[in-house]
Amino acid sequence: MSEAAIVVARLSKTYVVPVRGGGLAAALKSLVRRKTRTVEAVREVDFTVAAGEVVGFLGPNGAGKTTTLKMLSGLLYPTSGEARVLGYTPHRRDKAYLRQMTLVMGQRNQLIWDIPVMDSLERNRAIYRMPRETFQRTLAELRELLDIGELLDKPVRNLSLGERMKCELAVALLHRPRVLFLDEPTIGLDVTMQRRIRTFIAEYNRRTGATVLLTSHYMADVEALCRRVIVIHHGRLLFDGELTELVKRFSPHKLIAVELAQDGVDLARYGDVIATDGGRITLRIPKADTARVTSRILSELAVIDLTVEDPPIEEAIAQVFEQAAT
Repeated sequence: MSEAAIVVARLSKTYVVPVRGGGLAAALKSLVRRKTRTVEAVREVDFTVAAGEVVGFLGPNGAGKTTTLKMLSGLLYPTSGEARVLGYTPHRRDKAYLRQMTLVMGQRNQLIWDIPVMDSLERNRAIYRMPRETFQRTLAELRELLDIGELLDKPVRNLSLGERMKCELAVALLHRPRVLFLDEPTIGLDVTMQRRIRTFIAEYNRRTGATVLLTSHYMADVEALCRRVIVIHHGRLLFDGELTELVKRFSPHKLIAVELAQDGVDLARYGDVIATDGGRITLRIPKADTARVTSRILSELAVIDLTVEDPPIEEAIAQVFEQAAT
């Protein structure tokens, strides 16, 4: 097994937040006697990520994903537990560590709004004290991978969201970090731009061997980039393993998509009809019945095409959350 790049042991983050009702009376009362409640954003999470792995870090809004990434990048101090990244303790914010990691948040910018992208790149070159030759070589590689050559001289305010996201990645990766924390890097982008960003991340990982911990609500990102996923909910780890194992363990159904030679055939006797697209009908059936139902359809009907698929990964993840709630 590869050397561990990220080691998390019983990592927790707890906040104490004020609580009061609405209205003037409640506001005045809170000045004298403030009520608070404890929020456990992350609760005793354990996982290890090997060097060079690309791992999906999944969960609903408020699950603790961003809080965990902020602790791993050194922006937050953990309440308890331990995190080690590349052998460093993140919250100590050692300069040697900060030079080897990056945090990209899809809803935050590193680029300076009113100046050309190139000036932001030059600023980061100065911050990381990169030799001019190294800067030019790395920039040339990022320009090629991200196709941003025509964007470098434009003020950031004039870029589209997709163009800005590509430039944000260039700025974040200019110092060639060994660990990437990517928090919703494709949020708000159209399908074409999402695909381009995914392709870039995969190629960057292949070329540099960087370790990537990725959060995304777009399951296409996860399926394209990650063999392994970590799922958390209410701050607790629910699953850590292969993406295929997640589907296998938590999805009790299979999908059969069938195209028939004749129209108007009622397929409800074979399973639950969940979609009809022209002449293509999709059935949902218990996984244990897949072989039997497929054989019946092929022997009893005039079939043009038939495919058996796993349900969308979103269904398996939803099943994880449902089981955690019971």
